[in-house]
Amino acid sequence: MPERDEPLEPLTRAGLNLIQQALSIYDSDLKLAVWNRRFREMFDLPERLASSGADFTETIRYLVERGEYGPVEDADEAVRIRVAAARTFQPHYMERERPSGRWISVEGAPLPQGGWVTVYTDITEIKLQESLLRARSEVLSGEVLAHAERLAQANRALAATNAALEEAQRELTEMEARTRLTTEMMPAHIAHVGRDLRYTYSNRRLSQVIPGRPSDILGLTGREALGEGLFARIRPCLLRALEGEASVLEFSDEDSGSRIRAAFTPDRTGDGPINGVYILSMDVTAETQAREALIQTRKRELTAQLTSGLAHDFANLLTVILGLQGRLERMDLPEEGRQLVAATVAAARRGGGLLDQIASISGKRALKPTATELARFLADLRLMAGPTLPEGVALEIAMPEPIPPVMLDAGGLQDAALNLILNARDAIGPAGGTIRLTARPVRDAWIEILVEDDGPGFTEAALERALDPFFTTKGGMGSGLGLSMVYDQIKLAGGTVRLGNRPGGGAAVQLRLPLRRADEAAPPMLVLLVEDDPDIRETVRGMLRAGGHSVIEAASADEALTLLDLPGVELVLSDVNLPGRLSGIDLAEALAGRAGAARLVLMTSLPAGDARRARAETLAPVLAKPFDAADLAACLGASA
Repeated sequence: MPERDEPLEPLTRAGLNLIQQALSIYDSDLKLAVWNRRFREMFDLPERLASSGADFTETIRYLVERGEYGPVEDADEAVRIRVAAARTFQPHYMERERPSGRWISVEGAPLPQGGWVTVYTDITEIKLQESLLRARSEVLSGEVLAHAERLAQANRALAATNAALEEAQRELTEMEARTRLTTEMMPAHIAHVGRDLRYTYSNRRLSQVIPGRPSDILGLTGREALGEGLFARIRPCLLRALEGEASVLEFSDEDSGSRIRAAFTPDRTGDGPINGVYILSMDVTAETQAREALIQTRKRELTAQLTSGLAHDFANLLTVILGLQGRLERMDLPEEGRQLVAATVAAARRGGGLLDQIASISGKRALKPTATELARFLADLRLMAGPTLPEGVALEIAMPEPIPPVMLDAGGLQDAALNLILNARDAIGPAGGTIRLTARPVRDAWIEILVEDDGPGFTEAALERALDPFFTTKGGMGSGLGLSMVYDQIKLAGGTVRLGNRPGGGAAVQLRLPLRRADEAAPPMLVLLVEDDPDIRETVRGMLRAGGHSVIEAASADEALTLLDLPGVELVLSDVNLPGRLSGIDLAEALAGRAGAARLVLMTSLPAGDARRARAETLAPVLAKPFDAADLAACLGASA
């Protein structure tokens, strides 16, 4: 449609003035918003009552005092009754005779946005025809004439009602379309099943929430849409909802690795019968990964608190024991005594080793995810694990499909994988066999590493308890902390560990880690770079610009604070050590106190054990120097 230079309001006003009926629209506050010339002329209104914002109450008072509604005993009460009726916003139709003897019909309908539209029609001619018909007809009885008059009035009222119904139907159709559009845009599956557990509504999001399921499931039963296994898991919740009990279920889909949260709500109106169940399902895989990592961190902190005092006292006791055994070694003891002393010293030193292992599990450990090429990672793993295997044990490492660079704590994962390979070596024993390690992506949510061997497999007790600290099947040769350390490392990263046995014999350990792509660059943004060294500032500026970002620079925290109010600053990349009275840590604390502040990433060359670096890590992501463009892009992408 071509654009018009003239405004629409004059065109609309001119069109309304051509209508022979009077029209008025009052908003939800009963203020005049739209009217035509006929409205003012019909009721002979002064200009102040036929102008934008004119008050409905004042207009009614004017008409009452002028006698528009006939003689009234109490004008204030007459005004109050009519204004109160208007505020109910109910559709109505009436016919009344004016003091001038002319008749008008009044048809009012509420608006969806609030307010009234009222149309006033002069029906004097119609009333005159009815009067003439009654006066001149000698054949028709008065009853027939009265019936004809009532029928005509009913027809006019019915026409007004039909118009209101058509408008209501149009509004319902628009509301249904908006509701369907809204449900289709939501990142969740919204559905309804009847009492026969057959889908009567679905927003076509099932396949996105649970991959491998159909999108069009209207008319299907839950078993047909979801499959026997998954339906069996949710069926108890559906049955409870049909009995009136709402519930929430969180479960894993084994095929896709997705974690799903589903809410089941009875479809009941008031105290009536339950007609079915509303179902809301969401993919909470990322949330679950973050939650598992947080829970494992809290477990570690609690364990550290419980064991630190005990370990301290135990270490003191071992120190005393070793000191006493040293004194005994210097004495002139018989051979048997020397052997006992040596055995005691060896046992005490082994106790010290156990303390170190306990500290590594329960002590504070920070993940250090970096951009990792899994193909190179697996090649390095083969080189490290190969020399530890005897001649009769083969190691097969495979990655059936390529995996793009991902963010992983490569050192922690390497320790876990080596631990599993060595456990598999010990399980195979002198008979020899093969250890198979396979890495593959599961959907876009997980990296799965599966370690299998040709050994005897896990016993029932091992399947139940192998991840518990100090559980071992190696007798005095094992500490029972190997698989516990693997479990701790994987859970700390938000992953899962599952133990099982292969159908043909042998053990199988499945590790799943969150798949976070390292090549997902942060979107272009305006970055405030805070660095006092001009050479480093120039280098980092080049990296940021190569990544598509715009850069403004500051050499100190004070200068940075003056630039933070510039519009569009989305990220602050600051060194920890800065000249002047404020450091990068002070800048981070200042940002934390600002509403809607830009995101912050800190840079530092301080070692991992430094107290200032530890403080910085509690405030923002920390990028360790030196770093290259890939490290910077990965850090910005991970913190986006």
